[in-house]
Amino acid sequence: MKIICVGRNYAAHARELNNAVEEEPVIFMKPETALIPARQPFFIPDHAEDFHFETELVVRINKVGKHIEERFAHRYYDEVSLGIDFTARDTQSKLKSKGLPWELSKGFDGSAPVGTFIPLQRLNKSVQDLRFTLHVNGEVRQSGHTADMIFSVDRIIAFVSAYFTLKIGDYIFTGTPEGVGKVQAGDQLIAELEGERLLNLAVR
Repeated sequence: MKIICVGRNYAAHARELNNAVEEEPVIFMKPETALIPARQPFFIPDHAEDFHFETELVVRINKVGKHIEERFAHRYYDEVSLGIDFTARDTQSKLKSKGLPWELSKGFDGSAPVGTFIPLQRLNKSVQDLRFTLHVNGEVRQSGHTADMIFSVDRIIAFVSAYFTLKIGDYIFTGTPEGVGKVQAGDQLIAELEGERLLNLAVR
């Protein structure tokens, strides 16, 4: 399975990191080893010093597709969750300054915990009308609304499927809103979608 991620998909987040808003989705990928098994913590790696949380809506692909038209993209998913795109920000800054790929800062083991998936039908709302939050030690640190995405879920699927065949079980991380921040050992991260807790993650 593939973990496909979208960068800079919320304008406020792009601004907080002094990044330009692009005309096409910014795509990067994580390996399957970036996932964290259920109920296991995120262990802060020792290869960097500044690890940030980035909370995102995650879509799971439910059938194989290639060159999917945007108007048909909604047929390729029916469940969503929340995930955290952990980023070694200091490593990423060094890589970006040299014009190098981001994988070492984004794709390390454990960098993509994903919560429980729930059917969109149960939410009874459009995928572009969902609110989500991240609490860190009981304090709301991120609050997002999928209506604020620069590129919609269906637009992302259409764009990505022009390059990669999407397969059953692939995940798409759809970008993070503003409010990203550093994690420390002892933190407790809780992500909620439409008020429902989907991810509860300890940091060690």
